[in-house]
Amino acid sequence: MENETLKIEGRNAVLEAFRSGKTVDKLYVLSGCKDGPIQTVLREAKKQDTIVNFVAKERLDQLSETKKHQGAIAVCAAYAYASVEEMLQRAKDKGEPPFLFLLDDIEDPHNLGAIIRTANLSGAHGVIIPKRRAAGLTAVVAKASAGALNYTPVAKVTNLVQTMKELKKEGLWFVCGDMGSRPMYELDMTGPIGLVIGSEGNGVSRLVKESCDFAASIPTRGDIDSLNASVAAGVLAFEILRQRGAEK
Repeated sequence: MENETLKIEGRNAVLEAFRSGKTVDKLYVLSGCKDGPIQTVLREAKKQDTIVNFVAKERLDQLSETKKHQGAIAVCAAYAYASVEEMLQRAKDKGEPPFLFLLDDIEDPHNLGAIIRTANLSGAHGVIIPKRRAAGLTAVVAKASAGALNYTPVAKVTNLVQTMKELKKEGLWFVCGDMGSRPMYELDMTGPIGLVIGSEGNGVSRLVKESCDFAASIPTRGDIDSLNASVAAGVLAFEILRQRGAEK
């Protein structure tokens, strides 16, 4: 695994990245460019459902390290993504009910790394992030995870709500953090569970929240009304771990 985010520049190099099966997190393409090689790159990006950003030449020049981008820059993941199926298999192999983190709108790489670290320490079998509105697996994320990224699989999905529907068929139920709901100590959070964490600014989005079975609040006594997303994830995750321990 590479230890830093990989930028691939130039039309042919980007095309080869797609065709060799590299995970491209984002593709930056010169806005309005209609020539053949760029259109071929865009077709490959569409096959992989890669996020494409059409930008001005000035933005590409700014992103470019080689200064020979030819109108195309691919940003590849520093670490390979896993599949949700692999996470479920991991739980099965350990003889444990699945415990997954689902992150909605966590764009700060430091927060993502810290949450992956928490997921590892609380015994979660994996972390699921959406393709859009999420930090990718960059070097910053790897560093913030303090090595946990080597042990805790991360899956990237197109639609969190659809993924939750599929996981419900596997017996999972979902709890999200929400400061206005029942205290977490009053809830039974044992069994196959998905912990849903939203961003500090917006919390969990409406559709994702509606897909959750219930919400849990963290009792606080301070003067401000919310915790950092990674701290909230930690408090809820270790309450789940405590309850799972009591279940044994």
